[in-house]
Amino acid sequence: MRCDTIWTNAHLVTMAGKGPDADALGRIENGLIAARDGVIVYAGPAAAAPALEADATVDCQGRWITPGLIDAHTHLVFAGNRSDEWEARLAGATYQDIARAGGGIMATVRATRGASVDDLVRAALPRLDALLAQGVTCVEIKSGYGLTLEAERAMLLAARQLGQVRPVRIVTTFLGAHALPPEWAGNADGYIAQLADDWLPTLAADGLVDAVDAFCEGIAFSPAQVDRLFRAARALGLPVRLHAEQLSNLGGAALAASHGALCADHLEHLDQAGIAAMAQAGTVAVLLPGAFYFMRETIKPPIAALRAAGVPMAIATDCNPGTSPLTALLLAMNMGATLFGLTVDECLAGATVHAARALGLAGTLGQLVPGQRADLAIWNIARPADLVHGMGAAPLHARIWSGK
Repeated sequence: MRCDTIWTNAHLVTMAGKGPDADALGRIENGLIAARDGVIVYAGPAAAAPALEADATVDCQGRWITPGLIDAHTHLVFAGNRSDEWEARLAGATYQDIARAGGGIMATVRATRGASVDDLVRAALPRLDALLAQGVTCVEIKSGYGLTLEAERAMLLAARQLGQVRPVRIVTTFLGAHALPPEWAGNADGYIAQLADDWLPTLAADGLVDAVDAFCEGIAFSPAQVDRLFRAARALGLPVRLHAEQLSNLGGAALAASHGALCADHLEHLDQAGIAAMAQAGTVAVLLPGAFYFMRETIKPPIAALRAAGVPMAIATDCNPGTSPLTALLLAMNMGATLFGLTVDECLAGATVHAARALGLAGTLGQLVPGQRADLAIWNIARPADLVHGMGAAPLHARIWSGK
């Protein structure tokens, strides 16, 4: 078999383990990976590999290889700074207090509306580079800090440009239903109609939208309003995901599941009905421990119930300026274990195979198996648990994107 590159003398975390008694990580010691045209053609024991001829052979010297990590929920593109709000929260202000006083999301909206596409790209690059340095090869980026058609377009264009100036896969999400802009005060239904009937079709026609999201919350949008937007998204053939049950339980997760949502995110106030709906629909639970930590929340997502129902759980940074200024996916994994009680295997799956599923990329990313993209992370670690155990550690040896 002819290949472009072979990685030898490596231990593999394939994330392809199956069955209750199997190693969920799909560990293979003394493994080998071969790739051609950016796609894995073999990943398994070196002793069982077919005859291979390659242009390049890389000796990994006993290092571990995982799939490239996937950050499945970020607000990476924005302008401005909200450290003042963090100080206010330290002094006792709540997220809702700040939002109602004109801060929160709207503070970032004002800054983002005044930024050009180039400004937004320059501001986002350090955040993106921090993720790449942690072995991330795919990042989801939401709009939602523009809240006008042109400002939302600028955010989505900036996200697309990030994928042109760095070797990383960018998945864009339209989050026009993030907050009600001041010019639409008192007319949330009208704003949602504008999103559904005008902005979303326009941006989708421009090729800027991979999925649609909304913030279903008392300080944002109601389930009925989200339903209106999601029906428009599905009519355009776009998948949906939802900020749900973060601050209260409005039944957003069940609503999202009724639309076949890829994922529902946050979920601190998720109830059993929402869990059952997600399990039936195959909707992924995206856990965001950075926001839980940063906002000093006390109600945790119902991990045991999600686990018992078989709902896949992903982990993401929720990188954003106000409630999770986190650009370290490995630290998010540590928080998932320490704060939420996830196992090491669940944390690693949450940043690989389940994160891929949350983005609609199952079968393309997230595992080391033939046919998937050769997006790899090669680590200086003694065992896979080191990736979750370390706090602030940077054990990446090399990041491989599309075989390079």
